[in-house]
Amino acid sequence: MTQQQTRFGEAVAPSLGSLAITVIVMFAALFWPAGRLDWPRGWVFLGLFILLTAVAIAWIWRTNPELFAARSRYQKGTKPWDAVVATLTIILFAAILPVGAFDDGRFHWAPQPGWVVLIGYLLMTAGHLGLTWAQSVNRHFEPTVRIQTDRDHKVIDSGPYAVIRHPGYAFAIVLAAGMALSLGSLYALIPASLLVVVLFGRTLGEEMELRRGLEGYAEYMERVRWRWVPGVW
Repeated sequence: MTQQQTRFGEAVAPSLGSLAITVIVMFAALFWPAGRLDWPRGWVFLGLFILLTAVAIAWIWRTNPELFAARSRYQKGTKPWDAVVATLTIILFAAILPVGAFDDGRFHWAPQPGWVVLIGYLLMTAGHLGLTWAQSVNRHFEPTVRIQTDRDHKVIDSGPYAVIRHPGYAFAIVLAAGMALSLGSLYALIPASLLVVVLFGRTLGEEMELRRGLEGYAEYMERVRWRWVPGVW
């Protein structure tokens, strides 16, 4: 076994284990609320998610492998408020699945045509790949907010960070909307919309911390004016 193969295994094996657990949880969150296994949109959604995540793992390994360890848990120095917000973010993302399953898979509260689901696939793909792009260029892309003095924290202004200051949040919103529509559910847009509210507050809180504690961030805010959407906010 080559040294590169060894490093690949050490970096990716924990992520593959986490992916396996995530897939099992997602399977339960989709098909138990749906009340059946013969739900095509659930299977296509799950397959697309697994494919996109496999692409993301390969991409991050090639460009920013240290991120696997950095994102494996909430790191020391995480602000208590952000640990709560980060956990709430995970819960809202997860809530999209059972809500969509109850809607399209079981009760058919608001049936949606195939073209809506296709838009969902496109948004989900764009959001997932965009989020991975942000992670690939930002070695400080941890799950919570903190000044990473232990990891030589510096301002990142390359890739999508040259255009907007918080591409991770912006693409996460696109991903959440795409997940809901991929399941053919307008009701699943409810947790996705709540996610927007949570990430709005988190963006402001994160900027306050970074501007106060990270050298060069105030100047970066002057260079890159927009947080999520150029010309909007």
